[in-house]
Amino acid sequence: MTLVLFGIFGILLAIGVPVAIAIGAGTLVAIWTGGTPLLVVPQQMFAGIDSFALVAVPMFILAGDIMAAGRISERLVALADTLVGALRGGLSVVSILAAMFFAAISGSGAATTAAVSASLVPQLRAKGYAPASAASLIAAGGTIGVVIPPSVPMILYAVIARESVSELFLAGILPGLAMGGGLIAVALWQGYARAYPRGEPFSPRTVARSFVSAFWGLMTPVIILGGIFSGIFTPSEAAVVAVDYAILVSLFVHRDLTLRDIYRLTIRAGVTTAVVMFVIATSAALSWALSNAQVPRAIAEGVLSLSQDPVVVMALILLVILATGIVIETASALIILTPILLPLALQIGIDPVHFGIVLVVGLAIGMVTPPVAINLYVAASVTGIGLERIARAVVPYLITLVAVLLAIAYAPLLAGAGAPSTLP
Repeated sequence: MTLVLFGIFGILLAIGVPVAIAIGAGTLVAIWTGGTPLLVVPQQMFAGIDSFALVAVPMFILAGDIMAAGRISERLVALADTLVGALRGGLSVVSILAAMFFAAISGSGAATTAAVSASLVPQLRAKGYAPASAASLIAAGGTIGVVIPPSVPMILYAVIARESVSELFLAGILPGLAMGGGLIAVALWQGYARAYPRGEPFSPRTVARSFVSAFWGLMTPVIILGGIFSGIFTPSEAAVVAVDYAILVSLFVHRDLTLRDIYRLTIRAGVTTAVVMFVIATSAALSWALSNAQVPRAIAEGVLSLSQDPVVVMALILLVILATGIVIETASALIILTPILLPLALQIGIDPVHFGIVLVVGLAIGMVTPPVAINLYVAASVTGIGLERIARAVVPYLITLVAVLLAIAYAPLLAGAGAPSTLP
């Protein structure tokens, strides 16, 4: 049964069939050949999406789309420029800070990459920065979009693992800052090595003016995260508040969108949500089939027969996560890997929140690792720079992100406020 499932899934994926259909077809055939009634497939698909927490997914997608379509990203870039633009190569640092700001709004790596690329790449080109390197840096910064809360992949993990969305959001803050810090360090080193120009001198008055302009955008994560962590509303309610706030700011404060734009963005968010929900539904059936065949238990026993050292087992888990992220899109990979790897992580004493952060960060790196590398495709599309050039230029940032992932994996304090773990 297991060989049939993964065989059909791999073949369909290799010939370009959408992930959700490949998962569903493989699961359907595997269950049929195993003699189980096919009625279990729609039952499990429905059960997989029958969760109140998933209400947050379409709402955060819509809120991010509205924020990206407006001029909020431009205002955030301007604020970051006034803060650090005076450094040599400061505009590279600006791109990472802008990505971190926007990550706390959108919850999407692709949206973060698109918004920051459109605002910054023309400026970077005009000031003599290497275009491919600038685009790849922004694409790498886009990976932070699914780590700093709000994060759609973290919501998906919370539903599958039956963990608290709020705890995962809280645990994602430090790893997101660590990723940003690592990329900023590389950007500063390149700025001095390549003698990039300095920006305008630091001016408190200019900072104050930019802060006022970006104030409404900066308030978005404050309202969302502040409301969640203070207990005023749940993550699902926070997502609805985020949409309401985004509409009010875009229509009545900044006035850079119209009702027609909101309608168009709502339709687009609905299509995106339908795709995500279909993946979740088919993956729920896949998870049931794997559990019924005791695949997670067999994998755990197989790995532990090689070594029971948590450090070694975590290294093997990281290899699987990184390899999967290279060929499968983040949300799909997370839904597939969670029921397989989480039991193994629990057996060696890894806290489930810590593991969730490791899984999300590891799969986020796949966003800049060809051939899937959705952030690289977005950056290439927005900037018009060849994908091959951007892929070559992303290597130093990719190495930095992997180093940060290792630090997060082997330092539980960096991923969850002292979560218990057997790792050193």
